[in-house]
Amino acid sequence: MPSKYQSREIITKAICGKGRKFSTVTHTVTPPHNPSSILGAWIINHQYEAVAAGDGIEVIGTYDVNIWYSYDRNSQTAVAKEKVSYVENVPLTYLDGRHRSSTVEVTAEALQEPSTVEATVSGGGSVLIRVEREFAVELVAETKLNVLVLPGGDDYEDKDFDFSGDDGDYDDLDPDLLDEDL
Repeated sequence: MPSKYQSREIITKAICGKGRKFSTVTHTVTPPHNPSSILGAWIINHQYEAVAAGDGIEVIGTYDVNIWYSYDRNSQTAVAKEKVSYVENVPLTYLDGRHRSSTVEVTAEALQEPSTVEATVSGGGSVLIRVEREFAVELVAETKLNVLVLPGGDDYEDKDFDFSGDDGDYDDLDPDLLDEDL
């Protein structure tokens, strides 16, 4: 006996993979003068792109590290600048293996832009800079969805729909449960 419902496959673009990664890295910068102390350290000009790579997504980018430091027994100051390149492999914690791999598009979003956490003078006239960064990635591709359909599309006899108008009676709502920020 055939079922009165039928199944159809719909091909659509959907998020088929997601991932997120927080990381801390240390860069070594050697200024032209032997630093006495660090007066400030910051990161600017962050640029990145995402590419699919095996089981994850690689975020490939660059940023400029700027170090304001004193030297010559704290009698002079200068700013040292260095461009840093990086490749961050972000694993996908969710991946739908039924996607069409030829249609994959990947994106990355910096949830936390690279920022300096600590900068210290190390031996040999170098400065160690600890940087934090965090990325969220998505893999979008075509995939198939299976849906149930009714033959003819208008057989609603066994459905119970209530399209009656809203009378606006909200007297029974508990005001303590309402979100004040809305």
